[in-house]
Amino acid sequence: MDKKKSNIFINTLVLVAVTLVCVAVLAVVNQVTKGPIAQAEVNARAQTYKVVYADAPNFAEIDGTEELIANSGDFLSSAGYDGCSINDTLAVTDKDGNVLGYVVAATSPNGYGGDVQVAIGITKDGVLTGFQPISHSETPGFGARCEDDEFKSQFAGMSVAETADGIDGISGATITSNAVREAVGSAVVFYQENLIK
Repeated sequence: MDKKKSNIFINTLVLVAVTLVCVAVLAVVNQVTKGPIAQAEVNARAQTYKVVYADAPNFAEIDGTEELIANSGDFLSSAGYDGCSINDTLAVTDKDGNVLGYVVAATSPNGYGGDVQVAIGITKDGVLTGFQPISHSETPGFGARCEDDEFKSQFAGMSVAETADGIDGISGATITSNAVREAVGSAVVFYQENLIK
């Protein structure tokens, strides 16, 4: 009986030791791969955003992004964008890590077919570099024309001040036009509240 208890004790010690070694190895692997995985995620998002900030050398995470986005609801509502939300933001940086501008993705829930999510690029000087619808369920031939180059081209070079009343609508798609204005306006307000330093 004592020999059996001794074997159980030894087997338990071996199992605990193996578990501790595995945990230590996993912790080391996690630390080694954490940075590359995070950068790969940024790079995947950046492929979408490259359309709105075409000459961006690099994209980088902004410290506290999740908290900034989580806290954006109140000031968006007070700015008249109730129900709109910020989905994502990245900094545009040069090779030395200096911030050149930002990309902000925002959603208006008020499209004809529901949510209209867009992304805009904005320089540090407050000039839009581009606009891109990311997702929507707008009517083909009407609201879906927010994807047309003719509509999207109006945004490049527009100042953030001009976005308040300078966005031309889509003929026959007033609801979609208003949803795009709301999403862009939300992104601009987020930029003004959180990213201008």
